[in-house]
Order: sequence, then C-alpha cells, then structure tokens
Amino acid sequence: MAALIPRYTLQAAKKQTACIAAAAVQTSHYSSQPRVIQHPTTASLKRGTGGRSSFNGIVCTVFGASGYVGRYVCNRLGKIGSQLILPYRCDMYDMLPLKLCGDLGQVLFHPFHLRDENSIRECIKYSNVVINLIGRDWETKNFTFREVHVEGARRLARLCKEANVGHFIHVSALNAGDKLTPHVLENGSEFLRTKWEGERAVREEFPEATIVRPSNIWSQEDRFISVFSSMLRHHLMGGLPLWEKGEKTEKQPVAVYDVVGGIAAIARNPKATAGKTYQFVGPNRYKLSVLVDWFHNVRMHNNPEEYNYRRLDLKYTPFFKLKVALIEAISPAYPIGYLHWELLEREAISDVVSRELPTLEDLGIKLTTLESRIKWELTPFKKDPQYTESVGEFDPVPDPPTIPIH
Repeated sequence: MAALIPRYTLQAAKKQTACIAAAAVQTSHYSSQPRVIQHPTTASLKRGTGGRSSFNGIVCTVFGASGYVGRYVCNRLGKIGSQLILPYRCDMYDMLPLKLCGDLGQVLFHPFHLRDENSIRECIKYSNVVINLIGRDWETKNFTFREVHVEGARRLARLCKEANVGHFIHVSALNAGDKLTPHVLENGSEFLRTKWEGERAVREEFPEATIVRPSNIWSQEDRFISVFSSMLRHHLMGGLPLWEKGEKTEKQPVAVYDVVGGIAAIARNPKATAGKTYQFVGPNRYKLSVLVDWFHNVRMHNNPEEYNYRRLDLKYTPFFKLKVALIEAISPAYPIGYLHWELLEREAISDVVSRELPTLEDLGIKLTTLESRIKWELTPFKKDPQYTESVGEFDPVPDPPTIPIH
C-alpha cells in the first residue's frame, strides 16, 4: 500500500497542473485584464465579453432610477454588464421591475432619503460611477426646486467626493441659466434657474464631474409628445393654446434612446469626459408650431380639421388658464395630465445650443430622427385607435420642415 502512495500523489499533481494550464488558457482571452490588480476591489475584476452576463468593471449608483429616463439608463447599463446599485425612496415593489435590467446579483437596491447623508453614503461607498438623475418638474410640499436641484445635487456631489467616487455624472437641462427671459410666468422658469444653480453647486463640490444638458426628450412615455396629445392640454373642442401660437419658439428634441446611449458612453469613458458639459440635442430643429401640427396630422390621419384641431394664442384663452390654475390647486403633488404653469413656461423657451460645448455626436452616438419613429411613438395617441386602417387608405403625412441649427 505504501508503494501506491507516490503514484496517486503524481496523478493529483498532474491534475492540478492541468487545471492551472486550463485556467491560464482561459484567462488568455482577457488580454485587457491587468496581471497585477492595482486597486483590489470588485470593480477591478472585469469578466466576460461585455454582454449582460458579464461584468465590465462599472459599479454604478443611479439616483433617480425609478424616473422616466432612469429606467432606460438602468436597462442600457445592465445590458453592457454593469453592476447597478439603485437607491429608492418609493415603495420597494415599484423598483422590482428594474431587477431584470441585469443578470443575477448585478442589480442591488438600497433605501435612501435625499436629506439623509448616512443613507447616501451606504449607496455610494462601493461605486466607481454615480449618476444623478433626481429632478422635479413641479414643486411639492415635501421638496421645492431648490431643495432638489441645488441642495440635493450639492449634497450628492460632496459625499461622492468624500467617498472617492471616480466619476460623477449630473443630469441638468438644456436651457438652464441665471438670466432667463420670462414668457408665461412673471419671473421665468424656476426649474431652469435652479438647474443652473445646481450645475454650479456640483462644479464647486466635484470639479471633475460630467454635466449633461438634454433638450426635450421624446418617446411613448415622455412628457413632450404625450402632453401635446393629451386632451387636458387642449381647450374647448380641440384647440391647443401655445405662447404666440408656437411661431416664436424653436425646439430641438432628442430621443431617449440617444440620451441613455450618451450617458452610458460617458460612464464607460471617464477620463475623456471628466469635467466637461455635454448638450444632448436631436439632429433636427423645428418651430414648435410646425411640430405640434405634425403630431396632430399623424394622430388624426392627416385630417385634423375633422377633429376641430387648431392652434390658439395662450394669452387669449382665459378658460384654459383657469383650468391650469384649478389643476394646480386640487392636485399640487401630481398635476393631472402634467398640466402646470412651469410646463407652459418651458414650452415657450427656444432651445439654445452652444457651439463651444460638445454634443452627442462627440460621444459617437448616431442620432435618431423624430421622422423615423413618429408613427410608432404616436400609436397609443391616435384617434379612433380601435379602427384598423388598410394599406394606402390614408395619404402619407409629409415630414415637417426643419430650420437651420444656429
């Protein structure tokens, strides 16, 4: 029996050598993985080919993940193998659908409150990327614009700096500024003013942060196309009130798919994007009047006159103004149909695009045109949705004229 021991020991040694050789062959596929890990954390251990079942090295905390853009961001980041930490203040069951954005164990949830610094620290202490998507389109009794856009953004940026987070991405708004021309509201848009102050606060606390300024974002569940298609946005038998009938307003809306693609590109390339401010705008620019006419032509089978559609001047619609005031009074926490004065003010502001700031094209994003998607995006809002039209039954709706980007 003693003579057999060396033979078994030799066989075990051969097996161990074979396993080591197999592991060496396997790791040869990951040529980008450094042999010596400089920072021994989970974020350094990239594994896989880059798909959903991989780990690309990004541990990302997404504040505002339950919002409109946040859901798309989580889906895009999870698809490329990011580990997601999703803070939430809402009911936990409202967040559970986001569990499917990543593979098993890659999507984690943690309760937090924007005023509770300890809960924020728990959400960011393992992350190398933090994205701030928190924002409010209207004020509530719990949070004002300033508390969310300025104080909250400053708090997140400061705590991320203290936690040595590598990259902080802050989402602002395109027309944010401190000197705003009022159109509908006497003092202009408080939303855009506080967004501007929030950018400055983030820069003070986290100078290397990347700031994103998107224009009006469109898709089926947006607050742009869907608002103009809502009956509450209309007035007295189909009229649509707009500031100066929309003739003096220019918009350059961007697809949500391009926005999240740009955010994912920034998250994957922190060195090249650190400290920059990006403008996320669409490829085409339109007059607002032309744009809403086009929406209604598509919705109403190129025959909007049959449904009494027409554009009205907002200042000559007192009953519509009364409706807006009543909606804000009876439902301040969640305006019915997203109809509120702040929305009407921002609708009237033309998009300002600076030539000095980079855009989505600089991130390598191929922009999606509104013309290529409008029929699909407006499908839930079409008139007589129960009717199935035949091929060629209605004349095709021509694309709207664009104006030069300036």
